[in-house]
Amino acid sequence: MDNRPIGVFDSGLGGLTVLKEIMELVPGESIVYFGDCGRIPYGTKSKETITKYALQDVRFLLTHDVKMIVIACNTASAMSYDEIKSKLDIPVIEVIYPGAMAAVRETRNKKVGIIGTKATIRSRAYEKVINKLDASIETFSADCPLFVQLVEEGWWDNDITYRIAEKYLTPLKEKGIDTLVLGCTHYPLLAKTISEVVGSGVKLVSSATETARVVQDVINSKCCARDPEIKPVYSYYTSDSIDSFVAFGSAFLGNKVCSVGKTDIEKY
Repeated sequence: MDNRPIGVFDSGLGGLTVLKEIMELVPGESIVYFGDCGRIPYGTKSKETITKYALQDVRFLLTHDVKMIVIACNTASAMSYDEIKSKLDIPVIEVIYPGAMAAVRETRNKKVGIIGTKATIRSRAYEKVINKLDASIETFSADCPLFVQLVEEGWWDNDITYRIAEKYLTPLKEKGIDTLVLGCTHYPLLAKTISEVVGSGVKLVSSATETARVVQDVINSKCCARDPEIKPVYSYYTSDSIDSFVAFGSAFLGNKVCSVGKTDIEKY
């Protein structure tokens, strides 16, 4: 048994979609979540800056003696996973590979759309994994930079969000895709709007559920589950407004966000 918590980080609040799935699949595990809301978005920044931020996030989580790191951010996964993994002796789980595997499994007509931040789309991380798994699949991508801000503002389902989604997604819809990878952990919160734009015939794939399954598999394979007699603890931290985090987290997770700490992430 290993009673240490799981460490999860994201550029902001979108990683709560991954956190929620982890909570459901391994409900006995304690989790420390850090949302770097003060420096969001990561997706418009350089690889060097993204990696710097991600390593600071990791160093903060390590102060909580975590037993694994979950990079609940597609941009950080695409840009920083290899470097983070090389520096740690605990498991590091990213979100790209699980999401790509799900897309390969779901597509029927071999046409897969991918949406994400500018940095994620520029990296072609999803395309590389998808085509490695199945070279016959055609991929079509689009960066959707405003989606992150819409989610952080709580504008998940309104006319403005629909019109922006229509602008971003219509070209992908016209390609005849039957599967769309939500290549940013913020995007599942816009799933209703996205689905309305692309149509019910397009399967939306979120890496959140698949990533949580990887977490579960690692815990089982390494026999590092928490003692079931000890109640799990969920700790939340942000680099920006605590009030905003509590309001958003409580709306999305229910009553599970009781208190949030603020940290000066630049110290790490």
